[in-house]
Amino acid sequence: MTGPVPRATRIVQGTGADSVTLDYAGRFLRRKRLVSDGGRAFVVDLPHTVSLDDGDAFALENDTLIAVRCAEEALLRISGDLARAAWHIGNRHAPCQMTSDHLLIQRDPIIEDMLTRLGLTVAHVTAPFRPERGAYGHGRTHGHDHSHAHSHDHTHG
Repeated sequence: MTGPVPRATRIVQGTGADSVTLDYAGRFLRRKRLVSDGGRAFVVDLPHTVSLDDGDAFALENDTLIAVRCAEEALLRISGDLARAAWHIGNRHAPCQMTSDHLLIQRDPIIEDMLTRLGLTVAHVTAPFRPERGAYGHGRTHGHDHSHAHSHDHTHG
């Protein structure tokens, strides 16, 4: 007979006795049932939605820590004129991981075609995806709240 499934009610920094590997979409959550890499079931029940990354851990009610690991995903590696690429990617509100010599975004055939037409070098890679968390610290580009009203209407004059 098994007892109740433990709940994760807060996020802390650190490593744990176990880990859970999640892709970018899966690391944005508030309530969800997960199974750790070691087969341990637990329920995430947080007070608000969070964006998680490597280094975060779920703190279970029984004092167990489950570390968060970033899963490998299908990405586009962009090199060339990075300022131009970043502008076009940002204009589409696409999450982007930046390094000094390339950008990484989730595979998207429309954006891939656009970047190729702009003369950028685009390659298919598989790697953990850790995009920039954003200027407001929310970690995601959509569904955010900056505690003030603004519009995402991109129409011009």
